[in-house]
Amino acid sequence: MQKSKYLVANNRDAQWGLTVSTVGFEDIGPGDSYPTKGHADGYYFDIEKGRELNEYQLLYQPEGEGLFQSAHIPETPIKAGDIFLLFPHEWHTYHPTGKGWKSYWIGFKGNNMDDRIKANFLSPEKPIYHVGYSSDIIHLYEEAYKTALEEAAYSQQTLAGIVNHIIGLMYSLNRNIILNKNRDRVDMINQARVRIRESLEDNLTIQQIAEEMGVSYSNLRKLFKEITGISPALYQQDLKLQRAKELLSTTNLSIKEIAYCLNFESPDYFSSKFKIKTGLKPSEYRFKMK
Repeated sequence: MQKSKYLVANNRDAQWGLTVSTVGFEDIGPGDSYPTKGHADGYYFDIEKGRELNEYQLLYQPEGEGLFQSAHIPETPIKAGDIFLLFPHEWHTYHPTGKGWKSYWIGFKGNNMDDRIKANFLSPEKPIYHVGYSSDIIHLYEEAYKTALEEAAYSQQTLAGIVNHIIGLMYSLNRNIILNKNRDRVDMINQARVRIRESLEDNLTIQQIAEEMGVSYSNLRKLFKEITGISPALYQQDLKLQRAKELLSTTNLSIKEIAYCLNFESPDYFSSKFKIKTGLKPSEYRFKMK
């Protein structure tokens, strides 16, 4: 069984940053022929010869198994709970194996996605992501198919939002599955984040937090950045600046008092960091908030 819908986007839609060209679903049983019929020109392909597309496609297999190969990676098993990403002008081929599979797909293009590739969030060298069985992702694909069928005015903007939601879920679910294999390390960093939050107005250093946890500062910093994406010192500073915003808008404490309350080196240093973060001096921010 296969259901699909192909869409047309105009130049104005493209300026939104992402447009969708196809969305669909197929349920391939053991022994069923593959690829299925009914695909538009440019989408049907021969398994042995493979194909190239002029767009991205994101395919989710909540059930079943298969094989995938591209110009960047050799033949690789696809298992239940995998999502794989096809890249524009990248040769690829894929198919279900003995158990068949259930597969959802959505095809799209646009600057939103191109920018993620340039920033190395996603790469042809790592096109397969394991997310497990996700009813949320299935719901999003089904919502995209429903939106495509209705093809109401401005449906491309709705579909763009759905694609971005799927990609965000894929990325975060995959990263958390990887991180949770090292649960003790994740728990330690979560504990460190709590200690930093609790001590914004105390003179507690990251080095002291590392000592409390029985690890070196360099190890804590490395793990913290790996799991959160930023260093513990920058995390602490950003939280202090958020707290400074609250104090500036809800109290009559002077800027000097706030600076020392949050353990900045000096009022000038606090003002400098605050302006870099917000674009405003503390006094300007307070005036704006009053």
